[in-house]
Amino acid sequence: MTDTNWAGNVRWSARERQRPTSLDELRRLVAGADRIRAVGTGHSFNRLGDTAGTQVTLAGLPPAVALDPDRGTVTVAAGTRYGDLATALHTRGYALANLASLPHISVAGSVATATHGSGVGNRNLAAAVAAVELVTADGDLLTVDRADPRFAGLVVNLGALGVVTRLTLDVVPTFAVRQYVRFGLPRAALDEALGAAYSVSVFTSWRSERLDQVWVKQLADQPPPPADWLDTVAADTPQHPVPGMSPEHCTAQLGEAGPWHERLPHFRLGFTPSSGDELQSEWHVARADAATALAALDPVAERIAAVLQICELRTVAADELWLSPNFRRDTLALHFTWVGDPVAVAPVLAEVEQRLAPFAPRPHWGKLFDRDPADAYPRHADFRGLLREFDPAGKFRTAELDRYFPRD
Repeated sequence: MTDTNWAGNVRWSARERQRPTSLDELRRLVAGADRIRAVGTGHSFNRLGDTAGTQVTLAGLPPAVALDPDRGTVTVAAGTRYGDLATALHTRGYALANLASLPHISVAGSVATATHGSGVGNRNLAAAVAAVELVTADGDLLTVDRADPRFAGLVVNLGALGVVTRLTLDVVPTFAVRQYVRFGLPRAALDEALGAAYSVSVFTSWRSERLDQVWVKQLADQPPPPADWLDTVAADTPQHPVPGMSPEHCTAQLGEAGPWHERLPHFRLGFTPSSGDELQSEWHVARADAATALAALDPVAERIAAVLQICELRTVAADELWLSPNFRRDTLALHFTWVGDPVAVAPVLAEVEQRLAPFAPRPHWGKLFDRDPADAYPRHADFRGLLREFDPAGKFRTAELDRYFPRD
């Protein structure tokens, strides 16, 4: 275990770190701790995974992947990385419907924070969860599935209800994808572009009236975009979303067909994801508000660009999970990859939040934000009820969690 998160902007304050190698050992750790938090691959950019007590990683637990073709599900150890799970599924003829841009992130950590990929018909990764197994505050092992009325509140749980040990996910038959990159999308064509393929990401540096890049990830049996597609120009060499970065780190482009798990992410499993030296923020607004939300940021475009590496625009389909940014709302996600300078980024982040406020933005739980999420998440009060039920003594509580969900 490292003493910082992946980006290095958070130094953990835990008094001890533990790496149990069995479920029984983990249960004893949880039962005996006064404060404890599980941490995954450390790709959160805030202190959600921090604790003054015991920090525990699940990387030492057996990396089980159990496919059930009859039920169309796979049960996987919580600490498994999505890239490793995807490889195992593909070799057996199966797939997940969606993946995030990074295959390096753990399944439990991604689900707990409602991390997502892109696509107007694709829900976030947590929406594929069919059952959750977790160690509760007293060390008991509990499994909750979709038949439980608490299920929609337990899936995206921020690590606050227990230590998740296994998840059961829906699977689909494996499929192939082709990826194309286009340059110079007119802002007026954004919505059409986002709905044009299985998964689409649009990148902007906020330095031009046109949007810099469109990454079109379409099913392999679909025809490629025409030469004049939406008044854009086709890339004739591989690209990286961040200007100046080597495309060597990115998944194959130029229309080369490949399995879903080697095209839906932007980055390859064996390479450093994104740029490495960065901070991130993300807010979700209703997809219907996309154009006006972007227009609201135009007056501060120069300020954004000055501390920005790249901004990614993605769509995510609605779901029923209480703490999902996509709860009962098809959304546009505005994802900002900032330079690694917290002092320079902080005032711009605050300005972006203020300008997006009229659109009821829902922040990504694992990234940097200042906005009080109570008004943004309609089931916020219901989740506080789960906190009282599952963790009355505050064993899984942290300072960050207390800020999001104040104690009664």
